[in-house]
Order: sequence, then structure tokens, then C-alpha cells
Amino acid sequence: MQWSKEEEAAARKKVEENSAVRVLLEEQVKYESEASKYWNTFYKVHKNKFFKDRNWLLREFPEILPVDQKIEEKAKELSWDHVKTNAANGFSRMHCPTMPEEENHYKKSSGLSDGQNKAGSNFSTLDSTEHRKGLLKSEPFPGSNANFRILEVGCGAGNSVFPILDTLQNAPESFLYCCDFSSGAVELVKSHSAYRAAQCCVFVHDVCDDGLPYPFPDGILDVILLVFVLSSIHPDRMQGVVNRLSKLLKPGGMLLFRDYGRYDKTQLRFKMGHCLSENFYVRGDGTRAYFFTKGEVHNMFCKAGLDEKQNLVDRRLQVNRKKQVKMHRVWVQGKFQKPLHLTQKSSELIFSLLSHS
Repeated sequence: MQWSKEEEAAARKKVEENSAVRVLLEEQVKYESEASKYWNTFYKVHKNKFFKDRNWLLREFPEILPVDQKIEEKAKELSWDHVKTNAANGFSRMHCPTMPEEENHYKKSSGLSDGQNKAGSNFSTLDSTEHRKGLLKSEPFPGSNANFRILEVGCGAGNSVFPILDTLQNAPESFLYCCDFSSGAVELVKSHSAYRAAQCCVFVHDVCDDGLPYPFPDGILDVILLVFVLSSIHPDRMQGVVNRLSKLLKPGGMLLFRDYGRYDKTQLRFKMGHCLSENFYVRGDGTRAYFFTKGEVHNMFCKAGLDEKQNLVDRRLQVNRKKQVKMHRVWVQGKFQKPLHLTQKSSELIFSLLSHS
């Protein structure tokens, strides 16, 4: 849905009002340094009862499925973003250029010939095969025998984990990693009756700490799920987090993103005195939330070397008929892919094929 000029102006005015008074600097330092404590308290109080299971994940992100063309195509037919591909201005299928915030830029395809496209497809397959062979030589790690690997960052109590595991139960070659920097959240996932250690590894991890190792090597993930997580991180640290996650993806791997958008009802409901910095707020329980624009998301993931495949603003109207209240929900959703890099052997094969085409 589209907002009217009056609605957008009213939202902007509300944000200006609730941002007028900022949280004291010493308090901001406390919220940053003790972030894990606040989230541990959150999960201690709410356990796994606060958030609903994200059964919509497969509809929005069919990329979560292993590469099975029949299943994948069926999922895409149900996908909300697939239906709106031609209508939404956020669906730019191009390599990310420099993009000023909130501007829409379109770029023509690279203009490769059919022969070049066919060759490129062969090389990506060849590179993936070589990549897998290289992994087999490394030390065993959780999921080392899998051929399709997913990481969910900020798994919380497992509201994405268990719908994904349910989807993957007929795909034993797949493996799911999930992490959270709240030890309480990780314990909730481990103790869940649907947790399967044979196909899932959950661990405590602070994605803001570049020095912390992951329980698997870089460059092996097919999919990274980053859903309503980045908004809880200080804006100054977001780029570093995205840069690090990019290194975990294999060539051709996808990072799937969804989070709060600018002027979402959650942002408009904050009272004065809860604003930490521009569009960044602290809730009453000490947890924090940032509200993104499409341009910010674009720039952040592109700076990490990823190609933009989708970037849209999802606006929806929720109506409380009992209270006669309209609530505007705004989310930003994106899909970003790690480019395929050709090896020397692949490059030689390209020239060989093209010269005989």
C-alpha cells in the first residue's frame, strides 16, 4: 500500500517529536555494554511465548530450500514478492552501484550473449564443485558432510529455527546453524522437543565481535538469514557485522534480510526520552531498535561486496476494529548475493568455449 502525503508528513512530525530529547550518553553506553544482559532478561521473562513462529519465511524467502527445482518453483509461485516483481520498484536485479538514500536506480543487464550466459552457468557449477572439494580437505566441523548450509543470525527462542527444521526434515543433506548472543535464548532452542542436533547446531555468538570464531570455516554457507536482528545493533557497528557475514557465504550464496522500516508504527509509538540517536531507540526493557530506509539497506550490503537481488519497502495497514485504530506497518526486505568469482581454470575454460561457439 502507498501512504498519502498527509500520512507521511504526520509520521515524520511524530518522529521529530519523539526524537527531540535524547537518552543521556552514560545511559547509552550502558545499553551498549550490557546488551546481552537485557536480552537474557527478556528471554528469562518471556521464554518462547513472546514471538510467533515465522511460518511465512518460506513464502517470502524460498531460497531457504535446498536447490530442488520442483520444490523451489512451487514455493516461488506462492511468494508475495514474486507476485509483485513487476510492480515493486525495489526489485533491482543488478550489481549494486553507489545509490543515494531513497533514490531508485535501475541498471541494464550486462548484455552478455546467449553463449556467454551459458558459459557463465557452467563455470558457476564448476566453481561450486571445486569449492566443495576444498572443504572436504579441511578438519571436520558440525555440518561438514552437508551440501546445503543455512545460518540464522539472532535465532532467539527458535521462531525461525523450527519452521526451517520442519521444512528440511526431508532433506538430510541440509544443515542449519543458528546463533544468538543471549545464552538464555540458545538454551531455549536446545531444550525444545523439535531440536535435532543431527541437522542443527545452535551456539552463543556476538556478531559484533569480529574476533570470535564460528564453528565452521568461512565461505561455506548457502544462505544467511538476518531477520529483525540488525535493528537491535548500534548503527556504528552494523557495517562491520554485514562485512563479516559476507565472508561466511560461498560464491553465489544468499543473505536474506527483513527488518523494521522508517515510520513503522513501532517507531511512532516511542515516547520522548527513548531516542538514542537518529532513528535508533531503546525500549523500556533495555532492548533497542533501529528503523531502516531502503537506501540505507542498499548501501550497507553493497559495501560488503554483495549483489542486490531484491530491496523493497513492505507497507501494510493493520486495523483494530474494536478500538477503531489504524496502524501502519513498515518493513524493509532484501536479498543479496555473493558474486561468483571465476578461478583461473574456469577463466581458461571460458575462453575455450567462447572461441568455439
